[in-house]
Amino acid sequence: MLERVFGWREEPSGQPQLSQSPALTQPKPSAGIALALGGGAARGWAHIGVLRALDEGQVPISMIAGTSIGALVGGCYLAGKLSELEDFARSLTRRGLIRYLDFRIGGSGLIGGLRLSRRLTEALSDTKIEDLSRPLICVATDAQTGHEVWLDSGSLVLAMRASYALPGVFEPVICGGRRLMDGALVNPVPANVCRVFEQQNVMAVNLHYDLFGRAAVLRMRASDDQADGAQAFQGVSPPDDERDFAAQRRKKLGLTRTMVDAFNIIQDRISRARLAGDPPDLSLQPRVRDIGLWEFFRAAEAIEIGYSATKSRMSEIQRMAENHQAETLRA
Repeated sequence: MLERVFGWREEPSGQPQLSQSPALTQPKPSAGIALALGGGAARGWAHIGVLRALDEGQVPISMIAGTSIGALVGGCYLAGKLSELEDFARSLTRRGLIRYLDFRIGGSGLIGGLRLSRRLTEALSDTKIEDLSRPLICVATDAQTGHEVWLDSGSLVLAMRASYALPGVFEPVICGGRRLMDGALVNPVPANVCRVFEQQNVMAVNLHYDLFGRAAVLRMRASDDQADGAQAFQGVSPPDDERDFAAQRRKKLGLTRTMVDAFNIIQDRISRARLAGDPPDLSLQPRVRDIGLWEFFRAAEAIEIGYSATKSRMSEIQRMAENHQAETLRA
């Protein structure tokens, strides 16, 4: 089963190894940069700006590994539909966003996602991942086992939907007999996916880096008195908290706010741990923390942030791509 779904086979040592199954695409090392586009919901529109800047700089892209909205933007880019996605993103307004949401009560998600799915299907109806111009890996999570799932072939729309199926919000996607949900639960910034496929130049786009800062341990008095608690917290909190644009929003708690905060923390801590263990050659960190997880109507702002962040490091990115191309030619 592991071999059929994940493209892995278990060795006697218990370590998973890449299977030679034809179902698993094997991107070959090539000149250019492999992109790892991380999750981040509405902040993910910044990926559009990143890709625009890379195209302007004529930076070749060898493959894309995407999680959540990173899979959505990366898939549309490789399918030649980035302009259509950008037009759609820029057209969203606070009020107009509601018509794309089909709220459900009693289901496995607050939003069925069918209206969003229909919009994608209209543009990418029969597109298969293996037919794209370059390899794409969409990262999802098996809801029953917690396994990390790499979708590298089959329906592009289904793979993207599975990758951004945020638990409690979008309903999970049934694929290959498995119930799949958002890949950010296990791999928010999938740089390691590019490494597995022997890509020499890996650039990760991390949308969580500036949300919380490095982890800290705080000591404070356990008290239900707000003044007492605020005073105790003020004595040990880092100065950066004073500049946290999200601090004011957290004062008003609710189900959605609590769930969003928890998901932000999970993605930030997991991505820091995984990137520390298998770092990319270059990490791009657009400063999008002021954009709320569900503020999809702020696409123009997010795209500009992603574009500017990429342009500011363009010489470094181009040099990395050119150096690898020269090494390839010498070999």
